[in-house]
Amino acid sequence: MYKFLIVIFCPVLLFSQKNKIEGTITNIQNEKLPLVSVEIYNTQNKLLKNLTTNENGVFVLEGITESNVKLIIRDLEYAQQEKNLNLEQHNESLHIILKKDIQDIQEVVMTKQKPLVRRNIDRLEFNVENSNISSLNAWEILKKTPGVTSGNDVLAIKGSQSILVTINDKRVMLTGDELKNLLENTQGDEVKSVEVITNPPAKYEASGSAVLNIVMKKNKIEGYRGIITSKYIQTQYAKGTAGISQYYKKDKLSVMGSYYLGSGTYYREGTDYVNYIEDQKQWISTMNRKDQNKSQNTVNFNLEYEIDSLTNVSLNYSGFFSPRSFGTYNVPTLIYNNQNEVESNYTTINDHHSRAINNSLSFQADRKLNSKSKLTWTNYFAGNNARKYQNVFTYLNFVNQPPAENNFVTDNKSDVQLYSTQADYQWKNEKWEVESGGKYSFVKTNSQLIFSDNENGELQYRGDKSNVFDYKEHNFALYSSLSYNPGKWNFKAGLRAEKTDLEGIVSEPFEINKNNYWKLFPTFYVQYTTTDNHQFGLSYGKRISRPSYSWLNPAKSYYNLFSYFQGDPKLKATIIHNLNFTYTWKEWNLDFYYRKEIFPSMEISYQEPSNNNLIYHFTNIEKGQAYGLSLYKNFQIKPWWSLSLSENLEHNENYFIGIDNVLYKNKVWNWVSDVSTSFTLDKNSDWKLEIGHRYNSPSIQGTFRISSSSSAYLVMNKKFLNKKLETSLVFNDIFRTSGEKVSTKYANQDNYFIDYRDTQSVSFSVKFNFGNQSVKNAKAIKKAAEQERM
Repeated sequence: MYKFLIVIFCPVLLFSQKNKIEGTITNIQNEKLPLVSVEIYNTQNKLLKNLTTNENGVFVLEGITESNVKLIIRDLEYAQQEKNLNLEQHNESLHIILKKDIQDIQEVVMTKQKPLVRRNIDRLEFNVENSNISSLNAWEILKKTPGVTSGNDVLAIKGSQSILVTINDKRVMLTGDELKNLLENTQGDEVKSVEVITNPPAKYEASGSAVLNIVMKKNKIEGYRGIITSKYIQTQYAKGTAGISQYYKKDKLSVMGSYYLGSGTYYREGTDYVNYIEDQKQWISTMNRKDQNKSQNTVNFNLEYEIDSLTNVSLNYSGFFSPRSFGTYNVPTLIYNNQNEVESNYTTINDHHSRAINNSLSFQADRKLNSKSKLTWTNYFAGNNARKYQNVFTYLNFVNQPPAENNFVTDNKSDVQLYSTQADYQWKNEKWEVESGGKYSFVKTNSQLIFSDNENGELQYRGDKSNVFDYKEHNFALYSSLSYNPGKWNFKAGLRAEKTDLEGIVSEPFEINKNNYWKLFPTFYVQYTTTDNHQFGLSYGKRISRPSYSWLNPAKSYYNLFSYFQGDPKLKATIIHNLNFTYTWKEWNLDFYYRKEIFPSMEISYQEPSNNNLIYHFTNIEKGQAYGLSLYKNFQIKPWWSLSLSENLEHNENYFIGIDNVLYKNKVWNWVSDVSTSFTLDKNSDWKLEIGHRYNSPSIQGTFRISSSSSAYLVMNKKFLNKKLETSLVFNDIFRTSGEKVSTKYANQDNYFIDYRDTQSVSFSVKFNFGNQSVKNAKAIKKAAEQERM
């Protein structure tokens, strides 16, 4: 034990000294700057030590025997600064202010931008503000984030689709198309950064194999200002958005509000191929889906108020309202015999409409207890209400049967409510940090499916195909984590305990499923930075992926007469183990990782030869595991020209039991590549150009094998009228190569579908800034009596 303590405290003993000077580095807005390099030289210009500021912009001079030294402060975003010091005479703390670095390069003038990627001990931070991609929406920004991929419009991190999306560390209670719609209507110029957290610390709830946190900008400009935005998007059909954002900041009060309206027609092409070995027939269905949505409304409101210098409160509301989306699908199906001749056919006409309402409200209070500790209390409420109605006609023309017609109607309603309250305590000094807290959350869902058909000659309610599903989940959590940063080394470890009580009630057939369990989720991180800024990291985290609430609903949701989707109320939660080794040096970011999943849940499809049904089903497979390497590097070729590489190579294995009760192994080497190059053509007008290409090699998901896909894109931005008017031109999927083939083939299963989501597009956006656009010197807020005693 004593040997372990010597190893842990050895850095402290080595760096201890008589004279110790603390310094803080900020910018002119008084923002503390982390990861700034501080080099210490003696009078002969010999390098004595290389330091890096911590998260609070702090560095400590100690262990230096020289009396007179020179500090050189370097950061890619700011101008280099030098400072001479006499360590024997200087007894006060240092405050160093860095300014932006502006250079003239021939005819191109540009401002150095902050590095797009920054590696912290427990996450990778992708800075988006002031970059070319800030003109995109939040969904497109996530797809360009290092380590994040999007196949078939499903986000994944290092191959895992079990991720939790949060905005400012608050959970987004949406998945699938609803999440995509929300993020597509979130403007990229409101996004500050995206944090990819592959091993989330104990503070985060244990759901999902990873967390994708979108950090929104805060209003730092005093006075009033606003932004008017308009965007036109041309795909197969036209779409558009328009909106306004307004900001006001005065002394202790900061208010932000925004509203965006989207409208357009959405299109998707698909063809299903099902081969039935038993009767040697092939069914081919062509579905071109066209949906119109005349009103997609996104609302955000944020209020922050500083009660005194110790206490700050904030209130945030966000809402997404889509009152009506409608369309009519005409789906012909041809049935071929073994001579490849059409012997039967049927046509499905699906007339449908849907609506969705999502609200979230959060309240947070922060209280500084003293100079080293603070207490945070967060309350969060979210509600999601959706309804989908469809009227499906089928015209049948089967061989040796008279022509027939079938009609069924479904009305599917769902309501999800989530409430959580969390208290967090943080204590921090120069080297140690302690975080502890507790959380309680409650989820309540109600889903109703009303099914009617004309089986008896007229449209009648069918109770055997209708269903009511009620689900409740209580979750209690306690956590604690400890961080130690003696200098070059950085350690962090935590433990989270979660108790889950759940109950699901199915009406048809009647069934009650209850379960409760305790789970422990440890996390561990270690990071080492050498004197020449080589950075090594090792982390481990255990996670749980609970099924989405819609996956638990066993009601059959019919697409047509021969195809339906069905959930499973007995789905198991997936246990995930993540192990990561990272290396960072001069913007080289490498991540070696291993992931093991026990009973992963996912959507698979299977065909029933007896009734020619194609069923899409959420279920657990036996296990999954993957290992791979991620690489991200930004090359600054010229001060006005950069090249960005994001590469991920992974070996993925899924084990599943087929419908013949045989264990199958699906495996693949998967390569995901995103290469882009950026040019600053003119600094005065912020004229920027980016060209890039994304590629996904073949991949797997349970029983599915997914073909390769790719997409080329171009982004151009320019500002006018003294930078008050901003324009952007974006070309996506230039060569229309993002379509995918998703196939299942084992035992008597032989089916695939070809899917294209209408991603080839050109968009043009205009943004006008009005009001105060420059930072004023904020008035000093008088310290409270409590703070004076700190």
